[in-house]
Amino acid sequence: MVSQQSAEHYIWGEKCDGWHLVKSKNLSVIQERVPAGCYESRHFHQQAEQFFFILSGIATIELEEQVFTLTPNQGLHIPAGAKHQVSNQHQGDLVFIVTSTPPSHGDRFET
Repeated sequence: MVSQQSAEHYIWGEKCDGWHLVKSKNLSVIQERVPAGCYESRHFHQQAEQFFFILSGIATIELEEQVFTLTPNQGLHIPAGAKHQVSNQHQGDLVFIVTSTPPSHGDRFET
């Protein structure tokens, strides 16, 4: 069993949190928290495809120059090689699950 309290925690950006819910050779499942006004840099993964699923808040995801606004219980598939960026342009925290296969760590290229 895994929970946010028992999962490996890390900080990214200056204020964002991540919790490794599953961290294996073939699969990564991470819960992330992005405070209002924060974002990740635009990037892509050569091997990893990802699925973002929003738990709370509102996500703005740019995918290959198309902008998607996702609310709780909505998700978006990011194919390998697709340039993307997640941001929280709204008030309150954005909390989501990102699933990557294979894991995206070490497979990230800034654009």
